Amino acid sequence: MMKITVYDGATTIGGSKIHLEEGGNGLFLDFGMNFAKYARYYEEFIGERPSRGIHDLWRLGLIPRLNVYRRDLIPADISSEVGQSPRVPVDAVLISHAHLDHVGNIALLDENTPIVGSPTTMVILKALRDTSRGSHMGMELPYYSPRKPSDLNPYVLEANRKLKYYASRGILLTEKLSEEGTSFLTWRANVELAENPNRVKYIEEGNVSLVEEQTLGFEIRAYPVDHSIFGAVAYIVEGDVSVAYTGDFRLHGKNADKTKDFIRAAKSAQVLITEGTRAKRGHDVNVSEEEVYKNAKAIVEEASGFVVADFSARNFERLESFRKIAEETGRQLVVTTKDAYFLHALGLIDGQNHLSGLRVYRNSKARMEKWEEWIFINYPESGITPEELHEEQENYILCFSFYDMPHLLDVMPEGGVYIYSSSEAFTEEQTFSFLRLWNWLRYFRFEVRGFSVDADGKPVFEKGLHASGHISKEELEKVISDIDPDVLIPVHTESPGWFKEKWDEKVVLLKEGEGWEV
Repeated sequence: MMKITVYDGATTIGGSKIHLEEGGNGLFLDFGMNFAKYARYYEEFIGERPSRGIHDLWRLGLIPRLNVYRRDLIPADISSEVGQSPRVPVDAVLISHAHLDHVGNIALLDENTPIVGSPTTMVILKALRDTSRGSHMGMELPYYSPRKPSDLNPYVLEANRKLKYYASRGILLTEKLSEEGTSFLTWRANVELAENPNRVKYIEEGNVSLVEEQTLGFEIRAYPVDHSIFGAVAYIVEGDVSVAYTGDFRLHGKNADKTKDFIRAAKSAQVLITEGTRAKRGHDVNVSEEEVYKNAKAIVEEASGFVVADFSARNFERLESFRKIAEETGRQLVVTTKDAYFLHALGLIDGQNHLSGLRVYRNSKARMEKWEEWIFINYPESGITPEELHEEQENYILCFSFYDMPHLLDVMPEGGVYIYSSSEAFTEEQTFSFLRLWNWLRYFRFEVRGFSVDADGKPVFEKGLHASGHISKEELEKVISDIDPDVLIPVHTESPGWFKEKWDEKVVLLKEGEGWEV
């Protein structure tokens, strides 16, 4: 008998937290941050207080009321309440991919809970942790700073500065990783650059092994799938019952064949847990990554001056498309230091130098982070200053987004083309961000492609410059019919009713925290 419980993400896009339990063993399929719920209380300048550990998220119901969290994040005033809450077995968390709506709350879980994922996902998470300055607790993967109660106030948690290390949770890989990559997972860029190495915290040696070498109470098989971030996998978990979990996936990217391999394997599963991001939309024509490349290239070929490419963070497939466009149009691609650090990390997976031929933007900061210094020390010819960009604007494509706009004041481009190659606005706050971006672009006198703002002040999006990371409704319907599971559980969707209409008795619609036994 297996029990399946959806603790979050049953009726929202993101925040997936799915628990499987059988014979005293348990797994979470993802443990993400639910942005829709967070947005009820928080915005850019209002967030949870790290000095209170999980207190704020617990009180607001933004994490499940379970006794499964890191002991150092439970302040004294809720410790009894947490201790009396249900404790479910969590032998590991299976990570589908490195987007925060799937991984953003994992760092809160008990420190003895290992994480399972592809080598690419783990390297991306490590790079994300290295480059995150903020105190957001969700960034603390795979290593974290243990906290302790303050000497002045037991309800306040602070970093335990007496410890000489960062703690690291166990890492279980779905495939083998090179020695270089494994070293990267237990290494921090600022160690070898520190002025006083004796004052630098090292990362405690965490277990890095293959998931197949561990006994977790289930047989776990991972299948690479196509998504808008590298390293995405789907899982088939075998116990008394076989469960297939899609994570986020699509069939219109460059790695569609990998998704098809998973679909074939999932036909053996009795239960299918699938995303339904695009189930709410009507007939929704797919735009492929190849179409995005061709459309963006045509725009760059016509551009006579500066070009800025705006696409979502960690969409490395889109970055590679713009690299190719730059090469074919006689330009060089310029990336941010954070992008450069991620590209270096990805090279540890496939052995390639992903920074070859790229330039890295040197922004006007009083002091660089240690990992940024590391980039310019190890890739000394890559740096380019705002002044150099200004002098030869027609020779570059700059990868910037809305959040980088202030840095353009240092470049002061003389017009040019801004290509918006990312998703549409789905919330009121996102709409406001587009209006602010529009004001920036008008200030710099850019010709804008990818979106515009109409007379009513609403953003209007141009098709053909962005490929969704999610499967279309029509393709999802065919996939479900091909797999033909006995039981279908939709998650990561705002339209669970669509599944019920289509597959009726096969569909189990679970409310948050509701379990179902099969």
